[in-house]
Parts: sequence; C-alpha cells; structure tokens
Amino acid sequence: MDFNPCMKHKAVRKAVRKFAETELGPISHEIDRDSRFPWEVIEKMGPLNYFGLQVPKKYGGAELDTISYAITIEELSRVCAAIGLCVTVHNSVGAYPIVRFGTEDQKKKFLPLIASGEYIGAFCLTEANAGSDAGAVETTAIYDNGEYVVNGTKVFVTNGGVCGLALIFAITDPDNPRRGASVFMVEKSMPGFSVGELEDLCGMRANPVSSLFLEDVRLPKSHILGRQGDGLKIGLSALDTGRIGIGAQALGIAQAAFEAAVKYSKARQQFKKPISSFQTIQNYLADMATEIDAARLLLYRACAFKDADQPFGAEAAMAKLYCSTTATRVTNLALQIHGGYGYSKEFDVERYFRDAKVTEIYEGTSEVQRMVVARSVLSQLT
Repeated sequence: MDFNPCMKHKAVRKAVRKFAETELGPISHEIDRDSRFPWEVIEKMGPLNYFGLQVPKKYGGAELDTISYAITIEELSRVCAAIGLCVTVHNSVGAYPIVRFGTEDQKKKFLPLIASGEYIGAFCLTEANAGSDAGAVETTAIYDNGEYVVNGTKVFVTNGGVCGLALIFAITDPDNPRRGASVFMVEKSMPGFSVGELEDLCGMRANPVSSLFLEDVRLPKSHILGRQGDGLKIGLSALDTGRIGIGAQALGIAQAAFEAAVKYSKARQQFKKPISSFQTIQNYLADMATEIDAARLLLYRACAFKDADQPFGAEAAMAKLYCSTTATRVTNLALQIHGGYGYSKEFDVERYFRDAKVTEIYEGTSEVQRMVVARSVLSQLT
C-alpha cells in the first residue's frame, strides 16, 4: 500500500485549501453567528465543480475519485464545516443515488442541474418518528391515475432551506412499510412542496437545516428513483457514501482544531514560558495528532475500497465512527488548551467544538455505526 499522496491529490488539496481560506475564511465567523447561508460563495463554487465532484463528466461533473472527494470535503470543513456539510450532503446523498440508480433520462434531466449547483440537493429520510429506524417512515406515496401523490413531513433536513431537488423517502406499500419504501425526486417548484422554518442549531449554523412539508404533491412515474420498493436499498447505499463524506467533514474540523491548539500553545505564556513546553500540553497534542492520522487512514481506506468497486459499508462505518469521535475528542482538548479563551466566541476553537458534536449524530449515529461494524464482524467469523 502506498501511503504517499499522488500529485493529483496534492493538487486537489492545495486548490481547495486556497479557495476555502480565501473565500470562506474571512466570513466563517460571521455566517456562523448570523446563521447565514453565503450564496455569494456558493455561486463561485458552481463553476469550480464543487457540486458535481463525482458526477460523470458527460453530465457536467468533475468525475473525481473518492479520495479526491474526501480531501475536498476535509479542506472545506477545515475552514467552514457548515459549507463542507452542504457540499458533502449534496454530492453524496443528493447526486450519488441518481448517478447510481437513475435512468438515463433522469440523469440527463437532473445531473447537469445538480453538478452546476443550480439545484442544491437534499436527502430526506428523517421524520419525527423515523431517525435511526429507516423502516419507520410515515410519509406516503399513493399511486393514483398514473401519478404518485406524496404526503408527509421530513425533519432536520440538511440543505432543506435552499434545496432545489429533494430525494424523498416514502411508503408505497402501506401493508408492508419496511419493504415498500421508495425514493422520489421532488423539485422545490412543485405544488404542495414547502419549506419550514430554519432550525436554530448549536453548530453548523450556516447550513439551512429545516423541515420539509409535502401536501398532495403529485409526481409522474418518471420521478421515482429505481423501482418501486427499492427505497431501503437506495437509502443504505447512499448512506454508505454519505458516511465517507461526514467522516471527511469531521476530519477537517479536527485538523482545524489541532492547528489552532498548536498555534495557541506556542503563543500563550504561563509561568514565563509557552504552555507548549509543559508535558501535559505536549501529551494532549501528541494524542490529537495520532488520532487525526489514524482517522485519515481509516477514511482513505474506505475511499479506496469504494473506488475499487469493492463492498465498503463496514469500512465507511468504521471511518465515520472514528473520524467523528476523533473530532469530538480533539476539539474538546483544543478548547481545554485554550483555557478560558477557548470558551469565548472570539476564538474559532469554540465554533469547532460546537460543530464537531453533530458529526456523531447525522448520517447514522455512532451507535448505528457500531451496529453496522458488528454485523460485518460477526458475519465474517461465523
């Protein structure tokens, strides 16, 4: 195995880092404070193909390998995790299911709009009574006169406030809900589709998370993704890819917090010397560096499995689990190193601390990741 990044990956990292630091760095504090989605930056990202990272070139995408995709999300999230979240959700669980399961007509219609950023994608599974239990979805899609009529409410939808296209999970067979789920492509302009108020969240505040309401939304058969009843299969496939993206996001947050902690520990004086000279602080930094490197290796392994067209569900779950817990631990230590200043909004580490926690929750909680990994382990050893 080659642990040295190739020239392509180095170039991707350099380009994305420059863009993130130039365009997002100066406004990252303000958009977090004001819960503002920075359309002025989003418009610049479209021509750079940030919204079509793994969309095939023939549909207007960049067609990057998965490691390049992960590096892009990591570098965006290192500067502004909320925008990294927007981009990863859009690409991994918005665009990817259409790339993999869509018909040629569906790809031609939707992928150019998605790859350009004209349509921001959203993934709509979670409901008030259906979070980790994907089989408990209550939104329905009833076939009527050649169309599906969709009714239901989705909650905590990332990109919900700005999405142009939402992938909606709905029950098409009420008598067998766990096997009768399907996925529908719903455009924001369709009658009966509406957006609720934005959530006032602890972290990721520049991402417009909201509820979505569907009231008698009528969809032609051409808007069902895959076949009727394929919902769970499509959802699990999308989540495997999504977990790579969230792992990369968590890794970017951890990297930012670590760099801030190193810089601060060298500058902060106590007892007439920098606190970086104290063994306790050095131990903290050593643990942080080790965990970040371990997380990055797990993440890139999952990416390599995906690019090799091998099963990668367990590897993605391990990467997401470890990257997210690493982000929480590293940001906690970074705040501790900053002391009282770390608890002040004047320092970015406070934002990293708030942003990190949710990476252990969305795209499957850490408890769900452990279930996925355990199933894989047990199936291999029986």
